[in-house]
Amino acid sequence: MTVRVVVADDQELVRGGFAMILDAQPDIDVVAEAGDGAEAVAAVREHAPDVLLLDIRMPRMDGIEAARIVCAESGCRVLMLTTFDLDDYVFDALRAGASGFLLKDVRRDELVNAVRVVAAGESLLAPAVTGKLIAEFTKRPPAQHPVATLAVLTARERETLLLIARGLSNAEIAEAMVVSEHTVKTHVSNVLSKLGLRDRVQAVIAAYESGLAVPGA
Repeated sequence: MTVRVVVADDQELVRGGFAMILDAQPDIDVVAEAGDGAEAVAAVREHAPDVLLLDIRMPRMDGIEAARIVCAESGCRVLMLTTFDLDDYVFDALRAGASGFLLKDVRRDELVNAVRVVAAGESLLAPAVTGKLIAEFTKRPPAQHPVATLAVLTARERETLLLIARGLSNAEIAEAMVVSEHTVKTHVSNVLSKLGLRDRVQAVIAAYESGLAVPGA
């Protein structure tokens, strides 16, 4: 199955370089390029890609607003490009529905793998990413959302959500809970479905916003 991709970045050389790398893969087809957020939204509407590779900082409409529109209107997965440590908008991008993000100096193989992972319905939530999210929460006021919002979850599902928030993989969660990886996948699926979340990235955010997970705990 071919993964259809739209590449959006206001820097032509960066955009063209990413497009060339991805288009060279036998299972990836770059169907369009965009120079700003508005063009990215229009390209997604026209070409219905599987993945939108989207720069956070762009003219006319930034990547966060573009991600919000794309995620609300379609099933297209959004992979953000960022300078990361210099970017104050990573958290907002994930809240908008992005499935993960990459550094702009990402290696060729990491870029290709990231697109494939996101297209398969997974999220790019490496421990370093989780760490950044936790760091963001330590700067914010305490959550105002009551834990009761998680009342729809079973005890095991709540435990699964907490372990997701700590950055554990399915295999690590299975080991911690002494269950099979298949059981963990079922718990994760139930958590996402019951809370109306797109992926593990949003699950981490929900865990901290609800107060289930606490920074530093």
